[in-house]
Amino acid sequence: MAKAVESGRPAAPWSLASDAGEPAFAAARAITGAVYEGLDVTSEMRSIVAQGIGETVLVGDGEGLAVCHVGAGSEAGSDVCYVKFGAVTPGAGAAERFERLLDACEAFAAARGLGTLLAGVNTACRDAWGRMLARGFRTVIQGVQMMGGDEPGYSRPDRYVLDDWR
Repeated sequence: MAKAVESGRPAAPWSLASDAGEPAFAAARAITGAVYEGLDVTSEMRSIVAQGIGETVLVGDGEGLAVCHVGAGSEAGSDVCYVKFGAVTPGAGAAERFERLLDACEAFAAARGLGTLLAGVNTACRDAWGRMLARGFRTVIQGVQMMGGDEPGYSRPDRYVLDDWR
């Protein structure tokens, strides 16, 4: 789903994993492990920084993260901030954490001078999908996720996950 970036939109405090150092990677493992046991995106986080094609946006104290590709030369393309993966800690308050994560992603994109924010969401994550629609995100690519053994993975109504593993 994509939307035009609105600069100057208020956002809760956010930071970048590259500024936070190793504690950011421990927080990322805790967040993703809570979403789905064994899920770990830290290699992607390290890779995008090493290649100079993106950053990981962090919100709160271990509340959420978004692995973002930015601009030309990345998977995002010119003038785009592409959230390859994002998630917030599940449980009470997850919807509010998700809203803060979306705000932080948009603020990050605006700070980089990018015009479009692109983030995928599985419609099984119904509330997350609805919240993105309410913010003006619109479908630009539709895909199908197939899971072995009919396991829902992290694509379920009680999860707030952004993913687009093209």
